[in-house]
Amino acid sequence: MDRGKRLSDSIADTLLSMIVIDKKFRPGDKLPNENELSMELNISRTTLREAIRILAAGNVVEIKRGKGTFVREDFTDPSMENLSNLTVAKVDAEDLYEMRLIFEPEAAYYAAKRSTESELKNILSMGEKIERYIQEGKDRTEVEQEFHKAIARASHNEFMNRLMPIIYKAIDKGVVLSETKKEAVEDTISDHRMLMNFIKNRNAEGARYAMKIHIMHAIEQLGLEK
Repeated sequence: MDRGKRLSDSIADTLLSMIVIDKKFRPGDKLPNENELSMELNISRTTLREAIRILAAGNVVEIKRGKGTFVREDFTDPSMENLSNLTVAKVDAEDLYEMRLIFEPEAAYYAAKRSTESELKNILSMGEKIERYIQEGKDRTEVEQEFHKAIARASHNEFMNRLMPIIYKAIDKGVVLSETKKEAVEDTISDHRMLMNFIKNRNAEGARYAMKIHIMHAIEQLGLEK
């Protein structure tokens, strides 16, 4: 990972994304306890405490002695408000996949270069989970989102992170459509394996290529070519 970021800074960014982008925690919500959250993020409790202190200093969370850590009741994130409104706009699948083709290969490129070891472990874990869900015939929509979100986070580019709620729409459409097409499902498995291998080996150009191929396969298999 470059840009000289400490792990605690990176984890603070991840927690902020959970609050602002994923809406996993809302103003007034209590964060999971220290053991639970550190295990989820694959980090030490010491690193988690440092990240929490960073967010507390930024008035994102508050630590209530004896009660836990809470998202501040008065926390708001007005940045990129207009972009967020795109998530409720009527956008067709072709445009969504075209946008994925523009942005996600670059996210994969930077994830391969910048991901921390815990972020890398999370990406690989999500990829393996997708394959398991496919083999077991389970709905993989949520875990597909987690996989692509993990890659975007590992790029350490905040704008890329802010695009993820929009990209979810394309992922959702793709999962629903691909479940009826055997070839599309097979491509998903092989493409993900190739992508994970390049990211694991810190091959940024390879990761960019693999993500581009993955999305182009989806466009072709789902009949979304313009």
